[in-house]
Amino acid sequence: MTPQARLAARQQYSTPIIAALKPWFEKQLSMISSGSKLAEDIRYGLAHWEGLTCFLDDGRLELDTNPVENAIRPICLTRKNALFAGHEIGAENWALLSSLVATCKLNDVNPVAYLAETLDAIINGHPQSQIEELMPWRFRKTSSPNP
Repeated sequence: MTPQARLAARQQYSTPIIAALKPWFEKQLSMISSGSKLAEDIRYGLAHWEGLTCFLDDGRLELDTNPVENAIRPICLTRKNALFAGHEIGAENWALLSSLVATCKLNDVNPVAYLAETLDAIINGHPQSQIEELMPWRFRKTSSPNP
């Protein structure tokens, strides 16, 4: 579905359920032992309520994090394995580079072009206060996104 159609469906079907869920959680919290695991889980949900319900306001957001988790799993494994690279600084540098390359791929950006242009911008004095402009998701799309 398009983001607009997903948003409309969420607002029609999910919003009433979510609206009833929060007071229900709060009521359950008052009825169970405050030290129980269930109370801990409910408090966690209530503390993160804004993040848990943001899908109601944005049809682009996925309800399930599995696609993201599956996309980053190989990168996380590679980064973890790099910790055994023989030197801590080398492993940290490898982890940073792996994260940048993975972020480029997730944003359909050619990692080589991104790194070259970003390093060039930094060398030419790009202001640190405007570092957000250099993030992979802000980089222009290239003709060969994933080498």
